[in-house]
Amino acid sequence: MNTQLYLDKFVELIKNELSKNLIGIYLHGSLAMNCFNPKTSDIDFLVVINNKIIREKARRIAEAVLELHDDMPNRKGIEFSIILENHLNPFKYPTPIEFHYSEFHRERYQTNDNYLCGGFEDEDLASQFVVAYYRGKLLYGKPLKEICEPIDRKYYVASIYHDIKDAKQEIIDNPVYVVLNLCRVLYYLREEIISSKKEGGEWGIENLPQNFHLIIRKCLDKYSGIEEEIELDHKQLIYFADYMLIEINRLI
Repeated sequence: MNTQLYLDKFVELIKNELSKNLIGIYLHGSLAMNCFNPKTSDIDFLVVINNKIIREKARRIAEAVLELHDDMPNRKGIEFSIILENHLNPFKYPTPIEFHYSEFHRERYQTNDNYLCGGFEDEDLASQFVVAYYRGKLLYGKPLKEICEPIDRKYYVASIYHDIKDAKQEIIDNPVYVVLNLCRVLYYLREEIISSKKEGGEWGIENLPQNFHLIIRKCLDKYSGIEEEIELDHKQLIYFADYMLIEINRLI
């Protein structure tokens, strides 16, 4: 997949719709951290604006992104949030979202002309902004370091913990995401390194007990596209999640 083509198309449609209200567009996630898998990864953006957007403009953005999403060969397509600059200085946690689009919401945008996702606070945004701040890529506008201060560590920790607090309940249904995410959270808490899921898994193999290495390796192989299907023992997954949560909670 020609990812640059779709990055350029996304930037152009956001520039066209938001015009002078647009402050910046920032790439984060797997594509920014060089572990993008076209078959399983989405392309993650953050968009910062000056002023609130009216409902009609938000719907036009949704419709334009639907067209772009439908043209993309990868399954998950695009995920992005639009945020007001005044929620970044000082940083507000949980962070209010003006507009959100992802694969999860795509069908509702397609089938309901009145549907909009926005107007809520999101605990996950703090971790996304930290990744964008330190490891992301500026696609348009002002660098994040010019429009906001570094996000306080306590908000980043709260955000990444929010994403894994239910790991024991979720690991059976979504093992690759949960296993690698637990690794990168513990990696950060032990070494203050902001990592991708791939880097977190690689750290886990080097630093976690040997009896977990096979689980992590299989999840890495699936995440990277080396293996299409993997088999994991459910009891081992629960045991892994339990161990990791104990270690994470001890450090928090």
